[in-house]
Amino acid sequence: MNANESLPAVRTVASTQSEMTEIILPNDTNTLGNLLGGRLMHFIDLTGAMAAYRHARTHVVTAAMDHIDFIRPVHLGDLVTLKSSVNRAFTTSMEVGVKVWAENTRTASVAHVASAYLVFVAIDGEGRRQKIPQLLPETPDEIRRFEDALRRRVHREAEAARRKEAKLAAARENEIAEKL
Repeated sequence: MNANESLPAVRTVASTQSEMTEIILPNDTNTLGNLLGGRLMHFIDLTGAMAAYRHARTHVVTAAMDHIDFIRPVHLGDLVTLKSSVNRAFTTSMEVGVKVWAENTRTASVAHVASAYLVFVAIDGEGRRQKIPQLLPETPDEIRRFEDALRRRVHREAEAARRKEAKLAAARENEIAEKL
């Protein structure tokens, strides 16, 4: 029996929500005292994976970081809070949205500093794709994110097809050039 056979057929967005808070320390920053973008991307990937795990209840791997917006810098000593949830589930993959806020620990001001979309794929212990439950959006905001995720997926697939065709065209040109 596959581990996912006992999963419910549908999960709610609320059941996938995850949150993580980190304090920004000197090893997390650049020479200006701002959080390194790659470190923030690492935090985003971890928080996104938590939501994906909660939805799939099996191993998940990051397939894509579809989009990320760095809105403002995060400073040494700030608290960074990341919140994630699954936006849409497909057959074996899911899109997760992550929002990031920074809190100045001295002034208590909180600002939205980044947002990202990631795609995770559910796999078993041998790396084979696993089917996942469908996602039930319940609120107007969840429904909007659910619909937007499908548009982003269609765009990702079209871009992947374009890149594949460009690669094939370049290979054909190289073949012709070698024959000359």
